[in-house]
Amino acid sequence: MAGLRRILIVLVVLFLIVVALVFSMNNQTSVSLDFLLFKTPSHGVAVWVLLAFILGTVTGILVTMLATAKHSIARRQLKKRLTRAEQALEDSKAQNSRTL
Repeated sequence: MAGLRRILIVLVVLFLIVVALVFSMNNQTSVSLDFLLFKTPSHGVAVWVLLAFILGTVTGILVTMLATAKHSIARRQLKKRLTRAEQALEDSKAQNSRTL
């Protein structure tokens, strides 16, 4: 099963590489982007699209890492609270058994 998964991943990656190559070959028209404060140098459309894709991917990874870190911290805090509550319950049970 792992071998089949590896072959499938290789095929998908090869397909994406071919699609990217065809896309870049068909979109070589040079354009420059005009932002409010500056204008970029002229590059092919494929360069700008790939740059936007990479920037979006990196941004998504960073946002996901921040969310994961936040949840990890919250989980650790909840584990500490649970441990303290369990210890308090055990102490309470021990105290009640001594008084009886």
